[in-house]
Amino acid sequence: MKSIMVVGTTSHAGKSMLVAALCRILSRKGWRVAPFKGQNMALNSYVSTTGAEIGYAQAVQAWAAGVPPQAEMNPILLKPQGDHTSQVILKGRSIGTTTAADYYKDFFTVGWQAIQESLARLSQEFDLLICEGAGSPAEINLKHRDLANMRIATYLEAPTILIADIERGGVFAHIVGTLELLEPEERALVKGIVINKFRGQRSILQPGIEWLEERTGIPVLGVIPWINEAFPAEDSLSLLERRAVKDQAEITVAIIRLPHISNFTDFDALEAEPSVAVKYLNPSDELGYPDAVILPGTKTTIADLLVLQQSGMAEAIRDYAAAGGTVMGICGGFQIMGQMLADPEGLEGHEGRFDGLGLLPLRTVITQQKIARQRTVTSKYPQEGLP
Repeated sequence: MKSIMVVGTTSHAGKSMLVAALCRILSRKGWRVAPFKGQNMALNSYVSTTGAEIGYAQAVQAWAAGVPPQAEMNPILLKPQGDHTSQVILKGRSIGTTTAADYYKDFFTVGWQAIQESLARLSQEFDLLICEGAGSPAEINLKHRDLANMRIATYLEAPTILIADIERGGVFAHIVGTLELLEPEERALVKGIVINKFRGQRSILQPGIEWLEERTGIPVLGVIPWINEAFPAEDSLSLLERRAVKDQAEITVAIIRLPHISNFTDFDALEAEPSVAVKYLNPSDELGYPDAVILPGTKTTIADLLVLQQSGMAEAIRDYAAAGGTVMGICGGFQIMGQMLADPEGLEGHEGRFDGLGLLPLRTVITQQKIARQRTVTSKYPQEGLP
């Protein structure tokens, strides 16, 4: 089927954003287009209408294409949960937990089969796929077990775009080095280069672009300027880049940056509000007196609960709530707010029963089976009837 592959010189180069942009542009031109990412490692996920769990970035890309997200758009999702282990989501369903070494031994073949089946399924419904790679295609220690980058591009014979982040510096070395480390048949697929996150005057960059095109023989398709509106990120490293100060903010919301924070894209809507200042606090930080505190989702709930207790943040949150403060918990954060958490099988690494914060009459027992569903609710707080 017709396809385009987008790979990056590094993580956070802008692959997800470029795929979403291409999906929107081509959809508006009348193409039946869909995003695809063979294997994704992320803690930000989305649950489809069928209960399938995929990377949140692929859901956003599907919305950009004007189509509902579905499991085939991200057949393999790895959700890190600490201690060098990850939960494996295959075609939207959890099939177990594994270490990195065991993953490639036990799941590589079944993973590649799932990717091929998903591509075949999507080809029946769409005219064009916009595929996203993961990390860099030039990780030579990982290329033999690649399930996201040039293996898929080669399988599809997909024209490939290489995107690089100039904000981090060394963009020309990143591009040339990546191309040099590709196999000849892989490099032949690279038809264009995109430079992302550029600040400054294009005329200053132009001599470098001309040198790059002459050196590589590959055209630079475009230069994307720095965009303040961040595309949904896939891992918590992006939280380090969120330093915007809002002088006109009317309220402050403190989000506890748990060690294994997940689905922090939930808070993008808050960050987009001019009247809301969002502060991410480490467990060792002073809580202070924000207008609200949010305990976010976490992939290892009990481990993060113990960090809150050992750092003193748990006591600070209890005191804050007792003084009338507003505390909200999402997913694992909601469970932490309860009276007790139990992991009788040690599925998340800590076997046993543990006291929660005691802010809600809730007891949680972690089991093998996970049920994911979409839900629509009407809030009764702070005012009944809010959607």
